[in-house]
Amino acid sequence: MHPEEISFTVHPSSGVPLYRQIMDQVVAMTSSGRAKPGDKLPSIRELAQRLEVNMMTVSKAYSRLESDGLLTRLRGRGMVIAADSGDAKSPVKERQADLRPVVEQAVLRGLQLNLTQRQILAVVQSVLNEKASI
Repeated sequence: MHPEEISFTVHPSSGVPLYRQIMDQVVAMTSSGRAKPGDKLPSIRELAQRLEVNMMTVSKAYSRLESDGLLTRLRGRGMVIAADSGDAKSPVKERQADLRPVVEQAVLRGLQLNLTQRQILAVVQSVLNEKASI
């Protein structure tokens, strides 16, 4: 996977620290098999510019992922997905369980905004349609 193929997004108003959002996305990419061992991540500077965040935010995320064994720092190449990081074979139910808290938070927010189930589902479907190519 080339750095331009790895897509990250952050939501500053979500209440989740930006470094954590980056970490969660890397974990999700490896769990789903979209990022494989040896795939290169964008440089700290590149990702910080792309996301319009401080370089220290990206550095913190990458460092924690490296400490957790998910990333490996290669001299002259940057950060890559570690060889034993893959969780892509985890069952769908496990990945769904990982997604559930995020969905619960989104549904709760929709209900707080007094949206109907159909309206909430329409938003979810719209986001899925937009992000399906990622």
